[in-house]
Amino acid sequence: MNAQPTPSTVFDVQRIRADFPLLTRSVHGKPLVYFDNANTSQKPASVIEAMDAHYRRHNANVARAVHQLGEESTAAYEGARDKLARFINAPSRDELILTSGTTQSINLVAYSHALPRLKAGDAILTTVMEHHANIVPWQLVAARSGATVKAAPINERGELDLEQYIAMLTPEVKLACVAHVSNVLGTVNPVREIAKECRKRGIPLLVDGSQAVPHRPVDVQALGCDFYAVTGHKMLGPTGTGALWAKREHLEAMPPFFGGGDMIREVRFSGTTFADVPHKFEAGTPNIAGFVGLSAAIDYYDSLGFDAIHAWEQQLLAYATERLREVPGVRIFGEAREKEPVISFLLEGAQASDLATLLDLQGVAVRSGHHCAHPLMQFFGVPATLRASLAFYNTREEVDAFVAALLKVRKLLM
Repeated sequence: MNAQPTPSTVFDVQRIRADFPLLTRSVHGKPLVYFDNANTSQKPASVIEAMDAHYRRHNANVARAVHQLGEESTAAYEGARDKLARFINAPSRDELILTSGTTQSINLVAYSHALPRLKAGDAILTTVMEHHANIVPWQLVAARSGATVKAAPINERGELDLEQYIAMLTPEVKLACVAHVSNVLGTVNPVREIAKECRKRGIPLLVDGSQAVPHRPVDVQALGCDFYAVTGHKMLGPTGTGALWAKREHLEAMPPFFGGGDMIREVRFSGTTFADVPHKFEAGTPNIAGFVGLSAAIDYYDSLGFDAIHAWEQQLLAYATERLREVPGVRIFGEAREKEPVISFLLEGAQASDLATLLDLQGVAVRSGHHCAHPLMQFFGVPATLRASLAFYNTREEVDAFVAALLKVRKLLM
C-alpha cells in the first residue's frame, strides 16, 4: 500500500528532520524538543510548499467552473480523495467523504446514520478510553432518541477488556465504537476481532483512526469495520482536513447532514434531489488548499514507508519508556502489550500543568491536562497527566534532553 523504505530511511533521522522547518527553532533559548505529536504533527516543507503553490498558481473554487484554474483546483482536490482512499485501502474513492477531521466525521455518522435509527431502549457501545469526540456525539443523539451510551471497561495496563466488550454487544446495541489507538495511552485496540464480533451480530462498527494513521498502515477492508474516521493535521497535513470512510450501503441510506451548494442535483421549492455519494455530504466550499497539503503529506509518508516509520518509532518508544522509569517518582499510565509512541505519566508530588510549564522553559513541548478523555482520567483516579507523544522525526538525543529537563524540574519542585 505504501512505498518500501530504503535502508538509509530507517537510520537517517537527521536528513528527515531537515524536511521539517519548525524543528530547527529554539524555545526560551533552548533547542525545541517537540513531544506533542498526538496533539498535532509538524509539517514537512513539501506540505507547506504545496499549499503555497496552490494559492499562488491554481487558486479557484472546485466543481463550479469550467475555466482552467477551476479545473486545476478541482483536479487537485479530487486527487487528494484518490490518495486518501488508497492510503487506507478503501474499496472505492466514492466511499470517502472529505471532512474537517475526525470530530466532523463522527458527528456525521451520529446525526445522519445513528439518530434516524435510534429509539428508546437502544444503546450505543463505546469504551472508557475514548476521546470525547467518540463519546459526546453519541450522548447528544442518545438524548434526542431515548437511547443510552454504554462504555466497555479497560484494565490497569490500559488495555481494552475484549471479552467484556464482546459481552456488551447485546441486541439493543445499534452501533459500536472504538478508537484504533488511544490518544492518551497509545494502546492499539483489536479492531479486527471487534469487527468480526460486530458482523456476527449485525452491529455497525465505527473506528476512530486519528491516532493510528500517523503510525501504521491502515487497511479498512482488512479491518472489517463499517466507518473509519481520520484527521489530517495529526498525519503531517494541515488543520481542518480529514475524512470519513464508510461502506457504500450506509452512505446510500444516510440523509445529508449539511445542506447547501455542491451537494445537490436539483433544487426546487417542491423538493430537492441530492448529488451522489460522496458529494451529497460535502456542502459548501471545502478546505481546498488544506487537502492539497494533505495530498503532499501522503506523498511524504509514501516516500518513507511505514515499515521504516514503525520500526524507528517503536525503538524510540522503548527507549523513552526505559529512560522515564529512571526518574524517581514517575508513574506511567498505560503499558499495553501493543502500543504506539505515546507515554502518559505523572511525577509524584507535582501538578501536571506545573510540570508542563517548567518543561516548556527547558524547550520541551509536552501536553498536560485530561487530553479530551475525562472518563479515562476518572478510571485512573487522576485529574490530568502529562503526555509525551513521539513521531518518526524525533530522536534518542531528544529523549535524553527531555529526561534531563524532567530531572532538573524535579529538583526545582522537590
